[in-house]
Amino acid sequence: MSKKKWGFPFIIICLVGLIILAVAFSVANGQADISFVDIVSVYANKIFHLSGVSDVNPATESIIWFVRSPRVFLALLVGMGLALVGVVMQAMVQNPLADPYILGISSGASLGATFAILIGFSSLPMLQNAGISFGAFWGALLASVLVFVFSSVGGKMTSIKLILSGTIISSLFGAVTSLIVFLSNNAEGMKSVAFWSMGSLASADWQKLQILLVVLTLMILFFLSQYRILDVMLLGEDAALSLGVNLRRYRMLYMGLTAVLTGVIVSFSGMIGFVGLIIPHIVRGFCGSSHKQLLPISILSGGLFMVLCDLLSRVIVTNAELPIGIITALIGAPIFIYMIVKKEYNFGGA
Repeated sequence: MSKKKWGFPFIIICLVGLIILAVAFSVANGQADISFVDIVSVYANKIFHLSGVSDVNPATESIIWFVRSPRVFLALLVGMGLALVGVVMQAMVQNPLADPYILGISSGASLGATFAILIGFSSLPMLQNAGISFGAFWGALLASVLVFVFSSVGGKMTSIKLILSGTIISSLFGAVTSLIVFLSNNAEGMKSVAFWSMGSLASADWQKLQILLVVLTLMILFFLSQYRILDVMLLGEDAALSLGVNLRRYRMLYMGLTAVLTGVIVSFSGMIGFVGLIIPHIVRGFCGSSHKQLLPISILSGGLFMVLCDLLSRVIVTNAELPIGIITALIGAPIFIYMIVKKEYNFGGA
């Protein structure tokens, strides 16, 4: 069947429907099963102020509204954001292996968060609970700036320079992070860093969701408007120059914006790998490389993937929760190996 016959609107409608089902199923299932009737009753009361919630057990209501719903929606937003960043970065460096880890942004966020946890940065009165997020955010920005500066050495920024600079910064920041952990005598802090570095959505709340929702919505709207520039980036430097597109200027802008989004995501969820790497690959396989379709389908697919991964992390071990980064790695690594074996590590032949 031709890729064009899939029908872009049909795919979007199907993905939205699957996300609604996945969210409902994920909220209903966990260490304690909850009926869909109770979920509908709580949502009807909390969102639309309709009666019915009084029939729901207070403990069940609390689990639905304060524990599972923020977590499930945070998984949705994190997955959407990571997929968006993956698509943009892969176009920006013309390399299908690019993602926030390859370009050092995640390592920067990790260093900032580790610094906040172990050095006591988060204990400052003015930062309080936002200390880790604050550290991760500025760590991501610092890594982006350094990658951009190093890739500009010699006067001309190229995709190869970006990847090499990102790899160097990622290794350097990773080493500094390990050094801070090694020198620290804070046992509780080291435990927090270890759990945080494997990815976790356990700290989700409605306030964090509001911040991420605003940032992510603005980023999605912006990058959806940039699909032509992203398509031009895939053509290379010479083709872009002939079309009058200044790739250096757009790379600076895109690098900064993806660093902001990555920093916010990592600060709320920790290190979660493979989402930004494999989701764009899978989507390209059936919709092609045009960013007009690739962006929205990848964003929705990333959200759906993360909701399902979060559900697995909560139910796969009885009375325990696996770090979600382990789940995404266990699923993502075999898929990536399969794509390498099938030689599908390209831009879909576009």
